[in-house]
Amino acid sequence: MDKQVISTTSAPGAIGPYSQGVGLGDLVFTSGQLGLVPETGQFAEGVQAQTAQALRNVKAVLEAAGSGLDKVVKTTVFLKDMNDFAQVNEVYGSFFAEPYPARSAVEVARLPKDGLVEIEVIAVK
Repeated sequence: MDKQVISTTSAPGAIGPYSQGVGLGDLVFTSGQLGLVPETGQFAEGVQAQTAQALRNVKAVLEAAGSGLDKVVKTTVFLKDMNDFAQVNEVYGSFFAEPYPARSAVEVARLPKDGLVEIEVIAVK
């Protein structure tokens, strides 16, 4: 199987040597998406706004691959501060419907560009 590079201008461009997403067969793997607004390159303000923007960015990458949030099977949420988990979870829950994808959530020492949250997903096409 050949890898398919996924790219869209509806999500922030890669800030290093990686792809926004990669398709392999019926699977789509997104790179971690920060809460950066694609049009400005600036962070949305606050952890809830950054979570919503990160998920909009994930959605854009998935749609560029012919998938969508309803096809996500696994998410990983990276948080700068686990004390923000309830706020992140509230926003996260508004983007997904049952049956919810499997999920991991971890606190990290630092995120790129000092973001507050980063989200990556695995989905089917």
